Amino acid sequence: MDPVTKTFDKWAKNGRAEHMEKEHGKNVKKFLETVHFNKSFTFLDFGCGNGWVVRIIAKEKLCKKVIGIDKSKNMIIEANKKKTSIKEKYINKNIESFNHQDKYDYIFSMESLYYVDSINTALKKIYKLLKPGGKFFCGIDFYTDNVATIKWAKIMKIQMHLHSKQKWRKFFKSVGFETKTRHVRDLKNKKKWKREFGTLFITGYKPK
Repeated sequence: MDPVTKTFDKWAKNGRAEHMEKEHGKNVKKFLETVHFNKSFTFLDFGCGNGWVVRIIAKEKLCKKVIGIDKSKNMIIEANKKKTSIKEKYINKNIESFNHQDKYDYIFSMESLYYVDSINTALKKIYKLLKPGGKFFCGIDFYTDNVATIKWAKIMKIQMHLHSKQKWRKFFKSVGFETKTRHVRDLKNKKKWKREFGTLFITGYKPK
């Protein structure tokens, strides 16, 4: 088992999954409020943790199906415990080896993409899994522009790909995405990294 999977397996058991839900929930909800689900859709959350984003999306009336995948078996166990809708499905897989035949209208990732072995390989897979006209929403707190988060890699002691906002956009464009970015800040938060730059959300659009 690789160090990233070991870490998240441990977090699933010690309550850190719920901490991550609380830590990221406010900014994610702010971002999702800007997404207009105006027709029936399918949704994939990669790096789903305990399934908190999946459960939010499952409440959308026009959601037909929402799948959460995570390389941590323990996270998937926790997600299944918290399952609230027949629309939800959880699978213990990483994005690189996820060979689902379905195509999705939306794919989402919060604080997961920088843990993969190869960003380019992961993005190619995500692009392939999207329907033409589909969108990939990627939330990142760990990036060079947000100086206060750079120390996380030394603290975590696991593989974390650190890049600038500009570099992330280049990754997305290199596989065919049209991109736009948005910062979501929590201006009243005590933590500097949340107040100043906040979460970088990159939206990758797959042309029709």
